[in-house]
Amino acid sequence: MSPRIAEYVSQTTPVTPCLILDLDVVAARYRALAKELPHADIYYAVKANPQPEVIALLARLGSCFDVASPAEVELCLRLGARPESLSYGNTTKKRSDIRFAFQRGVRLFAVDSCGEVEKIADEAPGSDVFCRILTSGQGAQWPLSRKFGCASDMAADLLLRARDLGLNPRGVSFHVGSQQGDVSQWGKALRRVRQVFDRAAAAGLNLDLINLGGGFPAQYVDKIPPIEVYGKAIRDALGARFPGGLPRLMVEPGRYIVGDAGVLFSEVILASRKAYEDDERWVYIDVGVFGGLAETLDEAIRYRIVTNGDENRSGPVVLAGPTCDSADIMYERNKYQLPLDLQPGDVLAMLSAGAYTSVYCSAAFNGFEPLPLHCIPVSEQPASADYLEEVC
Repeated sequence: MSPRIAEYVSQTTPVTPCLILDLDVVAARYRALAKELPHADIYYAVKANPQPEVIALLARLGSCFDVASPAEVELCLRLGARPESLSYGNTTKKRSDIRFAFQRGVRLFAVDSCGEVEKIADEAPGSDVFCRILTSGQGAQWPLSRKFGCASDMAADLLLRARDLGLNPRGVSFHVGSQQGDVSQWGKALRRVRQVFDRAAAAGLNLDLINLGGGFPAQYVDKIPPIEVYGKAIRDALGARFPGGLPRLMVEPGRYIVGDAGVLFSEVILASRKAYEDDERWVYIDVGVFGGLAETLDEAIRYRIVTNGDENRSGPVVLAGPTCDSADIMYERNKYQLPLDLQPGDVLAMLSAGAYTSVYCSAAFNGFEPLPLHCIPVSEQPASADYLEEVC
């Protein structure tokens, strides 16, 4: 965890469960990605963590924002973002939501179907649109390959339809899957993007925008390549597919920006065994699937967990949450090794938990309140590379 989070906890002893976010890490991650993809406009994926302090900081740094609802539109505008810096990236929008965003000044919308194109033409006439294409999701810990996007040939036809309806078809978007560990996936997606560009050009439509999506990872249990490796792979792929010059580029990081900035602190409620002969223990903590750990479903995201007794002898545990729902189990198939002397009242720290945790809380299921979040304000001096190494 970051030194500033460790210091904050030692000085304040916050009540668990809670998420603590170091805004220095958020700022450093933004700058690192901007350095690696200097020709791309960064559109922070608000859904990853919409905490007002995060949005306000990124707006000051010059970030644009990927929004998915009227509430996210309003949040960004209230905290300093300009309407022209917002991209409505949700491909399934109510007519009233499209109208709302258009009235607030949003002029860039995502589509992946003819019905969506027609709704935007009616409710946001003359707006810019880009079409999301399907990707395989291979290599991602949280694939996004089914619900969103369309085939490449359909994408070109949808953009032509958008032109016929008075919209301004700009280009193509894709998402290689969240927590993507295979840097080659952007190159594979760009091959399909090139096909859409060529098909549209043959029909007299010259596209000028590529949205590279998100997928840039946080540091969980499995090691990941540094951002420099991702940057080079994407730059090389763009150069190979668009040798005559790059279109306008967008990128939509979420997890990469805020994931490593957060630590989720939780208290052990109970450590028990189900039978006398069991080697494994069940460890119940005061946060679970319904309180911020939804991404542990199917054990997709595996957080690094540390305790005060990590130097002591350890053994396998099943990790479960506090509610009375039997689905409230985070890790059972792939067990964690935690200290054998773990007791009620001990604190677990889940590292790199700044993304998709506080926003994934149920509304007081079983009477448990949503996960509190504390932000450590950004420092006057930017965080160094050495500081980021300490975080990860």
